[in-house]
Amino acid sequence: MMQQSQPVYLRLRDMIAAAIIEGRYREGEMLPSVRAFAADQGANPLTVAKAYQLFQSEGLVEVQRGVGMYVAPGAAERLLRAERRRFIDEEWPEIAARIERLGIDPADLLESA
Repeated sequence: MMQQSQPVYLRLRDMIAAAIIEGRYREGEMLPSVRAFAADQGANPLTVAKAYQLFQSEGLVEVQRGVGMYVAPGAAERLLRAERRRFIDEEWPEIAARIERLGIDPADLLESA
């Protein structure tokens, strides 16, 4: 879940992570270049480079100098596990508290889904 209060590079990282999880960028495929992604998102290339650096430091992308960055094997599964953990640990408690505060019956949520 992207939060507007997050720094831009983290929002961009979340967008790329979602694309990897959803299979838009598959394992072994090249990510868009920093410049191309920056132009597409209307972002500063240095900000995009910072987001890409996070993936590199986490071992989620492999760099081929002069060629580009590729989604590393197992990246989608690792990202999915991390996103699930973050949702359960950080986002769900706030959502559950709001459901309780508003007096919403969880069964109503399941019916509307």
